[in-house]
Amino acid sequence: MAKFDVVNLDLKKVSEIELSDEIFGAPPNDSLIYEVAKMQQINRRRGTVAVKNPSLVSGGGRKPWKQKGTGRARQGSIRASQWVGGGKAMGPKPRDYEYRPPRKVRRGALKVAVSQRAREKALLILDSFQLDSLKTKQVLEVLVNRLKLESALVVDDKGNKPLHRSIRNLRQFDALPPEGLNLESILRHKSLVLTSSAAKALEGALS
Repeated sequence: MAKFDVVNLDLKKVSEIELSDEIFGAPPNDSLIYEVAKMQQINRRRGTVAVKNPSLVSGGGRKPWKQKGTGRARQGSIRASQWVGGGKAMGPKPRDYEYRPPRKVRRGALKVAVSQRAREKALLILDSFQLDSLKTKQVLEVLVNRLKLESALVVDDKGNKPLHRSIRNLRQFDALPPEGLNLESILRHKSLVLTSSAAKALEGALS
């Protein structure tokens, strides 16, 4: 078990927390990171691009001229791919790009990413993240002036609605519940901020 300092919103240590080395001390593994990052990116492709082939273009039901005797090249339809307005030969068709590695790989990548933030001293564990009101200006003041962060992903229970709603308009910051934590969100931000309850929830989910 690894020990981490738990601080308040003024970066003053208030307690310590023990977390599993399996989740917060996993060794680097670029293969896991690559597989899951590829999954998140490729699954955003809608795969709806399509063009009409000669059989789908209207018209062209008969030969434009007879096969022989005209001196011109033989043609079977004015909707063949070599004609203007004809169908496209071997064009793209709708397809499903979905890619989903095994659950063990997806969980392993999260462990590696969280552990990497811990090694970089970019993992911050708070006792709580409670705001007086739902204001973006207030959460920005806490993150930048009090916690000294430039870019961070904050993970706290989804019941903390003032936090999640106040932070969503900030470009360099984001908030997610523990069950919504994903690799791309971790990699996109320089720091990872967990509340102590979120850290325990994450530990239980990834164990």
